[in-house]
This record gives sequence, C-alpha cells and structure tokens, in this order.
Amino acid sequence: MADVPDKQIKRLRALIVEAETSLAAAKELLLSLLGDDPSATVSAKEEGIGKVIEGVFDGQNMVGSDSKTYPVPANYASKSKLVQGDILKLSIAEDGTFLYKQIGPIPRKQIVGSLELVDGHYYVHVGEKQYRVLLASVTYFKAKPGDQVSVNIPQDEVDAEWAALEAAL
Repeated sequence: MADVPDKQIKRLRALIVEAETSLAAAKELLLSLLGDDPSATVSAKEEGIGKVIEGVFDGQNMVGSDSKTYPVPANYASKSKLVQGDILKLSIAEDGTFLYKQIGPIPRKQIVGSLELVDGHYYVHVGEKQYRVLLASVTYFKAKPGDQVSVNIPQDEVDAEWAALEAAL
C-alpha cells in the first residue's frame, strides 16, 4: 500500500465524494418525482443505519462535522421551514439512503418582504437586505415576483444569506 502515490489516493477520495453526492442528488430527484409515497422507497431503519453525521444547515445544504457538504432535499427544507444555522442529523443507511432530522432549531424571527427573481434565483427583499429562498418553497406557495411574503430568518441575522418562506401574503 506504501507504493500508492498520494495523488492517486486523493483522486480516489474525490471520486468517492463525487459519487456519493451524485447518488444523493439522484435520490432527491426520485423523491421529488415520487413524493413521500412510502411504497416507493425503503426506510433507512429497514436497511440499517451505516453512519450518522451532525451538521449545520447553510440554507441549501448541510455542512457536516466532518467538513463535507451534504445535499438536503429542497422539499424537506421547505416543509420543515429550515433556517440557516439549524442543526441537523443525517443518518446514512448502508444502502446509501439519506435520512435527515432537525435536532436543533436556532432562534428565529419572522419578517415580511417582497419576492424577486434575479438571474434565475429567488430572493426576498427586506429593506436594504436580500435573502435567498428555495425554489421549492416559492413553487409550493405559488408565489410570484412582486408578491409580499413572510419569511423566517435567524434571530441574529448578521451573516444570514438565506430565509425560509413561511407564507405568501
């Protein structure tokens, strides 16, 4: 094993991470197409949990305690109204299934702003600040650019870039 160059090992690790991310994205897409139909997927409990990672929701993904970024399904983030900074637990089943659970919601506050579409991304404009929101939330609430919306942001919003859409007004 000592004969294997570090460059090859790094490349193999990068390929594994890329494959895991692609698999998670494929599963997220399948879930979005099939919905929460229990007959369509097998639960992680039935398969056996292989690994558990805790991390912080960054508005779109979870940054794990291992410093890796894990994709959070947009429909889960929207339905759960996850706010940037919330603590999540990710259970990865032996078959690669990702199961997220919110274990530490951060203090949040609700504000009202105007929904905008900029370069294909949705933002809520509140005063001088813009917060990005998930497309899945905008679609769920059938909101359109120019609509007044209510969003949740971290109570200490100093560095917040994302908001969780609460309702279209």
